[in-house]
Amino acid sequence: MNIVLITKFSFPATINVVLLIVRLFLGPMIFTHGYRKFFRGGRLAGTAGWFEKIGMKPGRLNAVAAASTETGVGVLLTLGLLTPLASAGLLALMTVAIVSVHRENGFMISNKGEGMEYCLALSVMALALGTLGPGKFSLDFSMKIFSHWSFSTDFFVTLAVGLGAALLQLLACYRPPKPS
Repeated sequence: MNIVLITKFSFPATINVVLLIVRLFLGPMIFTHGYRKFFRGGRLAGTAGWFEKIGMKPGRLNAVAAASTETGVGVLLTLGLLTPLASAGLLALMTVAIVSVHRENGFMISNKGEGMEYCLALSVMALALGTLGPGKFSLDFSMKIFSHWSFSTDFFVTLAVGLGAALLQLLACYRPPKPS
């Protein structure tokens, strides 16, 4: 019986391609959310007003933080750079979205007010990518960043940093509106 030791950067080519595809979905997708907060629709002022309405105060600070995190995480995931930390950023964003907006609406995104299904799916994808790493088609691989970390270290760093950042933001800024 042959035992093959698999490390983050010794995946077969197919897994490296799949990790690239996941990054090329998650990165531009979350980047676009941040870009839209900065430059489309109601821009930062509109986003700030909406954040105030849902209880994320001060709205302007949270709008800038969300848009900046989304664009930064988007670029990092697309490039495969600092992947466990970028994945933690996406996990933090989705956790705050679930707590502040979507949890009251149940699971299904088709529920009135949109449920948490989409945010949970993105959270799981971020945790998986943070754990497995970006694959060989990434800057992390070419620059040997995080190459000495194990899968369990990547998992716990992604989970702890992501949930920790979300918890800190929620404790500092989330003041749920009173029901009318």
